[in-house]
Amino acid sequence: MRYSFESRIRYSETDENKQLDLAGIINYFQDCSVFHSEDHGVGLDWLGERDLAWLMSAWQIVIDRFPRLGEQVRISTWAYSFREFYGYRNFTLETLIGERLAYANSVWVYMNMKTGFPVRISDDVISRYTVSPQLDMDTAPRRIVLPDAPRQNLEPFIVPAAAIDSNHHVNNGQYIRMAEEYLPAGFRLHQMRADYRKSALLGDTITPCIYDGGLTRTVSLNDGKGRPYVVVEFTGRDEA
Repeated sequence: MRYSFESRIRYSETDENKQLDLAGIINYFQDCSVFHSEDHGVGLDWLGERDLAWLMSAWQIVIDRFPRLGEQVRISTWAYSFREFYGYRNFTLETLIGERLAYANSVWVYMNMKTGFPVRISDDVISRYTVSPQLDMDTAPRRIVLPDAPRQNLEPFIVPAAAIDSNHHVNNGQYIRMAEEYLPAGFRLHQMRADYRKSALLGDTITPCIYDGGLTRTVSLNDGKGRPYVVVEFTGRDEA
């Protein structure tokens, strides 16, 4: 069943164009999924008492239009499938009169945080959510294949404390904010995909690796051995 909440775009959430940015959209979507679980009795405290967590495996977010300062919006989410230790969710961001601004597909892994391994989703947890039909969208594969394109390794940086969430590793939205730093000026975003490979912790070193390919720029945020923490693919809007 669809779960929704409403908000108004605040100045503190906007960029230099007085619009909500991609990181803000991700925060709204993430908050909506957390509220959904909290209101169905399987929220963060319930999970933490059982050493469990939902970890992001993949995002696909499509932007039709970025909402502007002061606009009133409705954020919605629903689960459309559960398979062993995977959960699948769609999201929408709309105006209160029904204009769709952004929408998303997401894949989550149900993890035992003590062992570090996925666990099967129990029937009790599944029963807390009413599975609804999948959003009609061009769903991309979960895995992002690194492109055969010019590659550039950039200056490494250290994971700051501000990027860490309640699971004690870099929050999925913070990776996207890091990767956005390597978009060229004037890049008009249409779609973002993210393929999460492993968790970065406080103090870890991240080395960005950039691949250019026309309307697409791929950013791989790697560890010291060149293995990705996450691969983020940005696709620009074709102005033709």
